[in-house]
Amino acid sequence: MGANIVPRILEIGLFAGLILHIIQGLTLELSNRSKRGIDYAVSYSKGSKWYSRSMGLLGTIVLLFLILHLYNFWLPNRVHQGFLLGEEINLYDKMKEVFSELWVVVIYVLGCISLGYHLAHGFQSAFRTLGVHNKRYNAIFTTLGYGFAIIVPLAFALMPISFYLGWLQ
Repeated sequence: MGANIVPRILEIGLFAGLILHIIQGLTLELSNRSKRGIDYAVSYSKGSKWYSRSMGLLGTIVLLFLILHLYNFWLPNRVHQGFLLGEEINLYDKMKEVFSELWVVVIYVLGCISLGYHLAHGFQSAFRTLGVHNKRYNAIFTTLGYGFAIIVPLAFALMPISFYLGWLQ
């Protein structure tokens, strides 16, 4: 796929969307913090879940995880493609090498857990932003959101865990 232009175009769109999401998230977080000059006396809020109030922290952990992932896999593959004219590195061997280190596996798993909480909030918030928020559909979107927020990060986390524990050879 390294020689095909379509994945490269989609990759640029994905990066642009991700950068826009990060900028909007940071802007929203800073704006929310500046609205009130002092912190609340009690930080607990009955109306929202802790991960809804921690999007800045969870997003930062996901960003650090993403930087580590890009450093370990995307960048070496793009550098290799540049030198060898479209040939990709053996990513399976690269995963075996990278995921042999416990600290990397721990960071990946923590990143996936943070991604799960980030998605749990984001999935439901996206539908609210689109105006789809009523009693009839809330249960469906909540169930779909939690399912998505569990399945996707779990699938991502299983890769480093599987390599580290020797389930994949």
